[in-house]
Amino acid sequence: MTEELADMPLDEEFSPEDEASPETVPVPSALVGHLSETAVLLDVDGTLLDFAPTPREVWVPPGLAKTLGRLLERTNGALALVSGRSVNDLDLIFAPDVFPAVGGHGAEMRLDPHGDGDGAHALQLDKELKRRLAAIARLSPGILLEDKGYSLALHYRLAPHAERAIYEAVSLIRADLPDAPIEVLPGKQVCEIKLAGFTKATGVRELMKHPPFKGRKPFFIGDDVTDETVFAIMPELEGLAFSVGRRAKGVAGHFDAPSDVREFLAHLLDDEREIAAP
Repeated sequence: MTEELADMPLDEEFSPEDEASPETVPVPSALVGHLSETAVLLDVDGTLLDFAPTPREVWVPPGLAKTLGRLLERTNGALALVSGRSVNDLDLIFAPDVFPAVGGHGAEMRLDPHGDGDGAHALQLDKELKRRLAAIARLSPGILLEDKGYSLALHYRLAPHAERAIYEAVSLIRADLPDAPIEVLPGKQVCEIKLAGFTKATGVRELMKHPPFKGRKPFFIGDDVTDETVFAIMPELEGLAFSVGRRAKGVAGHFDAPSDVREFLAHLLDDEREIAAP
């Protein structure tokens, strides 16, 4: 962790199967010279938490909540979870701990972990549209339906053979309803359909307008296609992006797995303690 941030090359996009790709990119401590001047923005599934067979089976490894709580304190509240999950779902996963959050791919925002939601609140998906999309889950056993209100997700981790059929069925519905203001988000063994007009990037932009995030230099860690909108806006916020499991285009580096991200976050606290020591 001695490499200077300014000298750190940007990663290029690559295929996960690229055998010549290097191991985890070391993250320089210069990235976070002072946590009091930094905003820590973190995706959850596939970034902080390892994937599980179903979304409800994810679990918070020992020590992670404590690390996040200490980072929240050291940044004076400028740590936020940025997730496709709803804020309520995040609270259930991390209970009894609560954190500032951008939820539902930018549909929700909560600045105060002990307060109500703030900022943007997207409309709910139309009930009839949701009913038609939900029927796609009947295509095969193992397709799991997740209704997030603002979006609907079809998980096929337990039915990978159904991927093509799912996307074809969604395409047919979109063709039948060409004026429906919806977007399709392909993810890691999930097809998510949400209302247009908001993304994780719009949520992060709004978040960074408010104290204690305002005026800080953010860094964001994410793993999925839906996180790429946030990767893209980090330069305009004078921040940096890091990807997990792959080297996404335009990021400053990558981590191999969520366990590496958790270790890095713990080291941030150790590094700052060493700097502060007499």
